[in-house]
Order: sequence, then structure tokens, then C-alpha cells
Amino acid sequence: MPRRVAVTGLGLIGPHGGAEPGGAQAAFEALMAGQSAVTLWDHPAAAQLNAPAAVAPTPFDASHWFTRLQLAGVDRFSQFAVAAAELARADAGLAAYDAATGVYLGSGMGGAAAIEDAYASAQKSGRVSPLTVPATMPNAGAAHIAMRNGLHGPVYTYSIACASSAVAIAEAAKAIAAGELDCAIAGGSEALLLPGVIRAWQAMHTLAEPAAQAERSSRPFAVDRAGLVLGEGAAVLVLEPLEAARARGARLYAEIAGSGVSCDATHLTKPDTAGQVRALTMALARAGLAPAEVGYCNAHGTATQAGDMVEAASLAQVWGEALPQLAVSSTKSMHGHLLGAAGALEAAITVLALYNRALPPSMFCEMPDPECALALVHTPGTQAPELKAAISNSFAFGGTNVVLAFRRAE
Repeated sequence: MPRRVAVTGLGLIGPHGGAEPGGAQAAFEALMAGQSAVTLWDHPAAAQLNAPAAVAPTPFDASHWFTRLQLAGVDRFSQFAVAAAELARADAGLAAYDAATGVYLGSGMGGAAAIEDAYASAQKSGRVSPLTVPATMPNAGAAHIAMRNGLHGPVYTYSIACASSAVAIAEAAKAIAAGELDCAIAGGSEALLLPGVIRAWQAMHTLAEPAAQAERSSRPFAVDRAGLVLGEGAAVLVLEPLEAARARGARLYAEIAGSGVSCDATHLTKPDTAGQVRALTMALARAGLAPAEVGYCNAHGTATQAGDMVEAASLAQVWGEALPQLAVSSTKSMHGHLLGAAGALEAAITVLALYNRALPPSMFCEMPDPECALALVHTPGTQAPELKAAISNSFAFGGTNVVLAFRRAE
């Protein structure tokens, strides 16, 4: 029989902070209060953009985690990953990670800052840093976690656009369930608030132009939604066999009940209802959950016109008559879209929703789109005393769909 898998530790480095003991819970409480971390981008290159950009930056002091010598050749996304893994270890009550622990990390673009610096340096002087390649490679974050902790288990990196870290968590949970590992570090990291990256997203016409109040720029499922807001950060979950976690007296945040992964195989950037329905149906089946048993969905909800409508249609098709009982929110309205790290951050938020039996809101949707007929959570501080199961959706460019299903650990 497959082993049951528990989430015993959470580490967040995100737009709402988290870089302190208990920081994941503090970040969740900020989300519960409806606090937006979105602001105007204040980078020196901001004036050169065709239009101002709204972003969700992450406060982070690298010197807390690295010496100046250690920082050489370590991109910001890797710094985030190392810090989140350390926070998760402490939160799980582990003095150290066992050497056989596995690392499953997701990142959409890896060391984007290092590669932008290399291009700029090459144009200016014809030279680039010899550390450019190890800083930019997408597996650098996972490798740094392994080296910092002396880990000799499997160390994997998944690069699947917005589904990267959700896939990482799904694969880590499968390894624990199959008895291949007794502990896994699973999550993702991304750091893309850079001139070239923001210009590229603007060129696709998917970024929201800042609202009159910048913090309200991301409005998933609203009639006046205008596109996504980029964020940055990392989230890491510590996964262990449920019975082993109980035996050592670990805090049980939630149980990973199942996952579903599918590919649309239709278009690189346009989502497809049939593909999302396959992933949703698979996740519920593997978790042994009926739609009516799931009380909360942390939606992918990017605030794009097509994306929100397709996701709403997919949920409606799977939930049917039970759809009004499914509370839905897109916390991207407050922390922005972390791309390769989005699935991990939103999985952590979903786990905390179950643990606290509380529902973070979908903010700034004052006029819900009738084409997205969902039971959106509008009110900060909403409690859910009967919440027993929840899902987190991640739907990526390239057509990969990932749904993570969680059950409350009683």
C-alpha cells in the first residue's frame, strides 16, 4: 500500500515576507487580512519601459543567509531557495536534514538576473563573469540546497513554466508514498523582476497596467481584470510519511492526498478546458475525494481574460451541482504571479488554509465576471470550521496542468 504523505514544514520567502520563525503563518495572516503586496516597480530601469509596471517585490536580506564570499555566483533565485529550505527545516522541527533527503525544486527561468547582467556586461565590455553559467542554470537552486545541507538523495529541478513547482511537489509526494524517500524538500523559486523579463511580458500584452491604486492592479475573475502582476520569491514544503511524522511528534499541517497532471497539447499559451478537466478529475480520483468533499480551491486565477474564463469553466464541469459549495480565491490578487514558484507558494497557502480552517480572499473583484460564475471568497477573515479538503491549481504555458489535492491531517 502507498504510504500517506504529510506536510510537516513550511518555508516562505515572498512578497508578504516570511523570513523569520513562524513567517509562513504571518504571511498567511497578512493574506487573510486582504493585504496586497503589489506596488509600482521602482527599479532604475522602470522609466525606460513603454508603460509603468505593477509588481510584487520580496523583501530579502541575503546577508542573513550568505557571507559575501558565498554570494559570488549565486543568483537571487538560488538565494531565495536556500533560505526557504532552511526556514522549512526549522519549521518542521528538524535539527538537520537527513543526508538521504531528496530535493524537488521548480523554477521557470532560473538565474535570470545573472544572464541579464551577462548580456549587459558583454555589450559594454565584451566580457562576462566566469560564474555566469553556474549562476543561471535552472538547477542551481536545488544544487545549492543540497550542498548547504550535505544531501545525497535525488536532486531534481522541474522547469515547466507556471506549473514548475507544483510538479515538483507532486513528484516528491509520489516518491515518499512509494517508499523511495523518508523526507523530501519540495517547492520552487523565481526572481524575475528584471528589465528584460518585464519588457518581454509587456510585449505579450499579458501584464496589467497599474491601477490608480497600484495595489489593486491584479483583479482575478473581475469584469475589469486587466492581466497579471509579476511577483518573486520561494516556497518550500517538507514532506514526510504521515505515520513517521506522527511518531516523531511533528506538527502535521496537512496531508497530500493526490495530484493530477495533464497536457492540453493544443497551444503554447492558450489554456484548454478539456486538459484542465483531466487534471482536476485525476487529482480527485487519486485522492479518493468527491467534488462535494472539497471545500476550497486556490485557483490559478491570473486575471487574464481567457485564463480566468477557462479555469471557471473547468471547475464548473467537474463540480457540477456542487460548484456553489466550492469556495474559490486567487491569492495572486495580493502576492502576484510567481511563475515557476507560484505553485509552491499557493500550495503552502492552501495547506495553511486547511490547517487554520480559514479562507484567504480573492481581492479587488468588485464586479465579478458573470462568465466566471464561482463562489469567490470576497471577505477578508473568512473562517471555514468544517473545511476538510482543498485543491491548488497550476496551469502553465506549454499546456501542462497540475492540480494538488490536500486533506486536513486530523
